[in-house]
Amino acid sequence: MNDISPVRNVTGCTVLLLSLGAGIAACSGSESHPLAARPYDAARQVALSAPSGSTKADPEKPLEVTAKSGDARITDVTAVDTAGRYLAGVLAADGSRWRSTGPLAAGTRYTVRVATEDAAGAPGLRTQTFETAAATNRLKVTLGPKAGTYGVGQPVTVELSAPVKDKAARSAIERALTVRSTPAVEGAWHWVDDKQLHYRPKEYWPAGATVVVQSNLDGVKVGKKLYGGATKPLTLTIGDRIEAITDAATHQMTVLRNGKVINTIPVTTGKPGFSTRNGVKVVLGKEYYVRMRGTSIGIPEGTSDSYDLDVYYATRLTWSGEYVHAAPWSVGSQGYANVSHGCTGMSSANAQWFFNTVREGDIVKVVNSLGHTMETFGNGFGDWNLPWDKWRVGSAVLNGTRDGAGPAVTARLAPLV
Repeated sequence: MNDISPVRNVTGCTVLLLSLGAGIAACSGSESHPLAARPYDAARQVALSAPSGSTKADPEKPLEVTAKSGDARITDVTAVDTAGRYLAGVLAADGSRWRSTGPLAAGTRYTVRVATEDAAGAPGLRTQTFETAAATNRLKVTLGPKAGTYGVGQPVTVELSAPVKDKAARSAIERALTVRSTPAVEGAWHWVDDKQLHYRPKEYWPAGATVVVQSNLDGVKVGKKLYGGATKPLTLTIGDRIEAITDAATHQMTVLRNGKVINTIPVTTGKPGFSTRNGVKVVLGKEYYVRMRGTSIGIPEGTSDSYDLDVYYATRLTWSGEYVHAAPWSVGSQGYANVSHGCTGMSSANAQWFFNTVREGDIVKVVNSLGHTMETFGNGFGDWNLPWDKWRVGSAVLNGTRDGAGPAVTARLAPLV
C-alpha cells in the first residue's frame, strides 16, 4: 500500500519545479557569453579582393579574403552564385586568410559571407556581393532529342560546340548535366567522342516515365578561358515498351507491347553478302516514301545486284540506310528466305501496320543473322549493344567505381579547378 500522502507528493513536485526554475535561471544568465551576442559588422576587419560597385571581377582570378589586423580572425567564408553553386576555398589555420581553390563562374553575381571572431570571442559578420565579367568564349551545349514522346530505347544526347579532352573538364561537364527520371532508374553518361555524350539507363527506360534533362554549366569554367553557356531544360515522355524482334533464321518478326506479343510478321532480311546487322537498334524516324538505289551503298549501276526502287512505309534504323519497309516484290520469300540487300522487308499491309505502331526510340532487335553486330555509335543508336560495365567505363565520373555507385550528390557544385 502506498503510504505517501497527497500533500507530500505536492511538496515534492514543488521542490522539483523550483529546481528546474533555478536551472532555467542559470541558463538565462549565459546571455553574457560572447557567442550569445548578435554578430557585429566586421567590414573594417576584413578585406575582399573582389571589386565593389559596378566594376566586375575577372573570373580567371581567385577570390581572396584577408583579416586586416590581429584584432580579429576569419572563422568561415561562404561564396555562392545566383545558380546556387558554392565556390570551394581553403582557410588558413590562423584565420588570417581565405582563398578560393576553384575559379569563379563567369557572368554571375556572388554573395560572400565572412564570419569573424574578435579577441574576446565575439562573432562578427561581413556580407558583400559582386559580379563577375561575362565570358567571351562560351561552350554551347545542345541537348537531344527534341522534346516529345519516345520509345524506351531512346538515349539522351549532348552535343558540345568545342572539343573537350581533359578528364577533369569532362568530369565537370558530367556533374553539371543532370538526368532525372520518374520513376527513378540507374543510368550513366558515355563520351562518344570529344564533342558528344550519350546517356542511357542500365536497362530500358520504364514505360510511361518522364525524363528531365538539365545543364548547370552556365558560367562554369571547363577549359582555358572557356566557360559553359546557358541551356534550356529538356523534358521527354516515354511511351509504351515496343520491341520488334526479328529472327533472320526463321524469317519472322515478333512485335511486343509492354511484354505481350501483339503481332508476328513474316519477313525477309539481308541475303549473303548483304546480311542484316545483328543486335539492338533504335528507331530513328519514319518516312512514308523513300527512293532506294544500289549506288547509295556502293553497288555499281547495271550490275546484277543494282536496284532503283520506290519504297513505302519506311522505318529508319541506321543513317546508312537500313530500314524496315514494304517490299511487295519479295512477298513470296517473306517467311522463307533472306533476299534483301540488308533491310527488313515485309508486305505493304504489314509495313503500314508497323509504320503506324512504332515511334522514335522504339527497339528493333535482330538475332541469328550472319551480319556483324550493329555499331555502338556513328550509324544510329547502337548504345544498347555495349554491355553496362563497358558503358560505365565511358563516363569520366563513374569509370573506376563499382556498379551502382553514382556521383556524389552535393548541394555545393564547385566549378572546375
